[in-house]
Amino acid sequence: MKENPIGVFDSGVGGTSIWKEIVHRLPYENTIYLADSKNAPYGNKSKQEIIDICLKNAKILIDKGAKIIVVACNTATTNAIDVLRATFNIPFIGIEPAIKPAALATQTKAVGILATKGTLSSDLFHKTASEFAANISVIEQEGTGLVPLIENNLIDSLEMEILLQKYLKPMMTQHIDYLVLGCSHYPYLIPKIKEIIGNHVTIIDSGFAVAKQTEKILSEKELLNSNHKNGEHYLMSNSNTNTLKHLIKEINHINVQQVDF
Repeated sequence: MKENPIGVFDSGVGGTSIWKEIVHRLPYENTIYLADSKNAPYGNKSKQEIIDICLKNAKILIDKGAKIIVVACNTATTNAIDVLRATFNIPFIGIEPAIKPAALATQTKAVGILATKGTLSSDLFHKTASEFAANISVIEQEGTGLVPLIENNLIDSLEMEILLQKYLKPMMTQHIDYLVLGCSHYPYLIPKIKEIIGNHVTIIDSGFAVAKQTEKILSEKELLNSNHKNGEHYLMSNSNTNTLKHLIKEINHINVQQVDF
């Protein structure tokens, strides 16, 4: 089992921002990444649709030998992680918006969160926000339209610039000092976001914390790969792979394929 891969899935290419953190932190681990671009974004689907998709994705990864699965999608985590853990007998790592560190660190008592509708409307998000952000102002903004542009490699497009200006400028008028990225696609927008909000607003995403937690759980379960050779990485997408290949071009030992699932 130790040489079996870490499985990762997301509603498209965005979860590679999480996957990269895992590869950098755990260079000897093999990985399988499933990019469910055909169903992206999950954020505008019903809870049951999201659960059904996640069950299918998890089964694909388990059938390919995954020893642990990282759900590299905020919407999938907040809507389906409990069902996944109850259904399958391997560890699952989820991600959720990092409201807690932002709420504890803010000096202006105002933090922004950019996320999908599915994440912002989830029970888990509201539970976390009410627990840690009860005494601060949380400015929520749905990032409608951002995921499709990233999926189509249009990060530097005029359409992206217009949407980011529309979503971020109102947050700035409310004096946020932390911006939480509540979608694994959004770290790829950080350079563009910084152009708009400047350097005095701290941007928080979940990648580093998820990679650290993955290492912790693998260690506890005695599943860390003991072979000290660079891991091999298989990435599959049910859509065009051009954007996927572009986003991970700096990683070695990878095999990218378009697969129907």
